[in-house]
Amino acid sequence: MRRLKSLGSLFWITVVIPTTIAILYFGLFASDVYISESRFVVRSPDKPATTGLGVLLKSTGFTNGGDEIFAAQDYVASRDALTALNRGGSFEKAYSAAGISIFDRFNSLGTGDTFEDLYKYYQKKVKVDHDTTSSITTLSVRAYTPQDAQRFNTQLLEMAEATVNKLNTRGRQDLIRFAQIEVDEAKQKARDAASALAIYRNREGVVDPEKQAAVQLQMISKIQDELIATRSQLRQLRNFAAQNPQIPVLETKAEDLKAQIDEELGKVAGDSKSLSSTAAQYQRLALEAQFADKNLAGALASLQDARNEAQRKQAYVERIVEPNLPDDALEPRRWRGVLAVLALGLAVWGVLRMLFAGIREHIG
Repeated sequence: MRRLKSLGSLFWITVVIPTTIAILYFGLFASDVYISESRFVVRSPDKPATTGLGVLLKSTGFTNGGDEIFAAQDYVASRDALTALNRGGSFEKAYSAAGISIFDRFNSLGTGDTFEDLYKYYQKKVKVDHDTTSSITTLSVRAYTPQDAQRFNTQLLEMAEATVNKLNTRGRQDLIRFAQIEVDEAKQKARDAASALAIYRNREGVVDPEKQAAVQLQMISKIQDELIATRSQLRQLRNFAAQNPQIPVLETKAEDLKAQIDEELGKVAGDSKSLSSTAAQYQRLALEAQFADKNLAGALASLQDARNEAQRKQAYVERIVEPNLPDDALEPRRWRGVLAVLALGLAVWGVLRMLFAGIREHIG
């Protein structure tokens, strides 16, 4: 009789009492939980696609946004999202209503009213799942009225869209800003190079040493031709008319032509101010100016490409399933909860019964 009484007490402790508590909780105390779900995908143009859905989306000119979807997902699960959702205390009021069970509502005992406590509670009510195969994100919100579940889901979905749009705006601004910085730097270098070339031209009194040298050489060639003709005429006069009064005139002319040739040759190739001496420095400055102009043209082209790319690379949230208004509470699963407690109690009771039986047999 004592053994039966012991077994009966064990059965009551492990099976009857826990199951009774479960029946009372799920039958009387547990509040109905309404779940609102929405599904969306972040799409952006011309990104690599490896999945079947990605290939299908890419065939329309768009693929699934990678970084943007994870950013949106992280934002929805963040404290910033809760802060925005709880403006005016709307989230806290919705989950602290008197109609919610003391076991389910927020801060039911009045000891956990900090923002961190609210955030921990928020994490239990909001769930974001991302399917890497289909790139579809499911947003679930649990609330104690259908209207609250749908309202908070809609607000969080709008926040996800705003996050993606913010990333788009920031990405476009950064892309164009960096390209504009390159253009500004290239413009300054082009101005500096052009200014250095102009200063050098004014200081040295040259426009283009190579072209000016070519003109000088043509002039020297003509003077040389004239000198050759003068000397030829002078030789003829000396040979056939040594007393001709034109001989001194021609000699003077030949000397003047020779002096003019030497002077012009000195301008082309001679001292530090000659065209040949200034050509190297001029060529360096001219090449720097040309390079700066080409660099500026390239920077302007890059800026235009950046603007085109900024317009093309715009990720956006496409809603696949709108936040629904649930018409039935999906949680708690009352019968399943009671049966789970009963099954667990029976399992514990069976194990303890065998354990106690073994102990008694060992003692006996």
